[in-house]
Amino acid sequence: MFDRLIKEKLNQQLAVAGVCFDGPNIWDPKVRNLHLYSRIMTQGTLGLGEAYMEGWWECEALDQFFYRLLRYGIGEQLKFPLSNWNRWVAKLINLQTSRRAFIVGKRHYDVGNDLYMRMLDPLLIYSCGYWQAADNLADAQIAKLRLVFDKLKLSPGMRVLDIGCGWGGAARFAAQHYGVEVVGVSISQQQVDFANTYKGGLAVKYSYQDYRELQGCFDRVYSLGMFEHVGQKNYPTFLDKVTSLLTDEGLFLLHTIGGNSTVSGNDPWVDRYIFPNGALPSIQQIGSDCEGRFVVEDMHNFGSDYDTTLLAWHANFIQAWPQLTDRYDPSFKRMWEYYLLSCAGAFRARNLQVWQWVLSTKGIESGYRSPR
Repeated sequence: MFDRLIKEKLNQQLAVAGVCFDGPNIWDPKVRNLHLYSRIMTQGTLGLGEAYMEGWWECEALDQFFYRLLRYGIGEQLKFPLSNWNRWVAKLINLQTSRRAFIVGKRHYDVGNDLYMRMLDPLLIYSCGYWQAADNLADAQIAKLRLVFDKLKLSPGMRVLDIGCGWGGAARFAAQHYGVEVVGVSISQQQVDFANTYKGGLAVKYSYQDYRELQGCFDRVYSLGMFEHVGQKNYPTFLDKVTSLLTDEGLFLLHTIGGNSTVSGNDPWVDRYIFPNGALPSIQQIGSDCEGRFVVEDMHNFGSDYDTTLLAWHANFIQAWPQLTDRYDPSFKRMWEYYLLSCAGAFRARNLQVWQWVLSTKGIESGYRSPR
């Protein structure tokens, strides 16, 4: 009886978004365990996600379910204070110290190269593609790389730093097509090993290293999808490190997911199962910490493109699943689907953004014009 009363209350909240537990639409959750409702009430989004992993509920169109929840503000109603403990901890403690920086590498990026090789594009670019003139994932990622390197105005002979280099695809592309020398660093040992294996004769070098350990001088610096792991307590440290590495006429391109409001940590489910200790910056946080360090030459938002990117990753993942079952169990499959499709819904709802900031230390005297 108690669970049915909670179901009625939740359905009243969801009605504004056109969502109903056990409703007729493809985005309506189909409940397999009636204790789901009390679990949501006590554990919020963490309980919702864990219950999906355990098979307590199904949904034919998870991305549409989350899009509706977030577009109509229902997601905030599912965030209960006790379930958001990780954000309170992040306000008090630096969860991304140099010692802790490698945790996300081991738990997320080292989950298995076989998974990422089947899910991502041929260059293994694990960040938002640029779909303005692309109709497939590979072309969208190449378009994104060209956008990045054209914004940085790369020219042959430049020395370039890639902070968070992933499996090395971006650095290889820059070295091959722009004639530059690239140093890449990552907190994932598997990524670095892969990158060094496939670098060929290109002028690239990869290291298993935290950004705080970096030394040297570079004409250009870029970071694609790594800033989400830096944490608000370390934004000044990160930006100071970049300024110390850049030449006076250098440029820094920061590509990051961002949120519409300032928070100290990720959603509890995402924090526990996908990106431990992460946090999405707000415009206010980045802008404030750029003061006295950088001139903002350009800022570009193409967050809606991440919806398309995530759906492409999900399609690849589902197609490849029969080849992955020897290493990953059904619970992992549900977790990964939940991750990809919930994020797709969040970007579609414009709850999350993708920003590219082009920054210079003193301002470009002749002015800066950014390609799109």
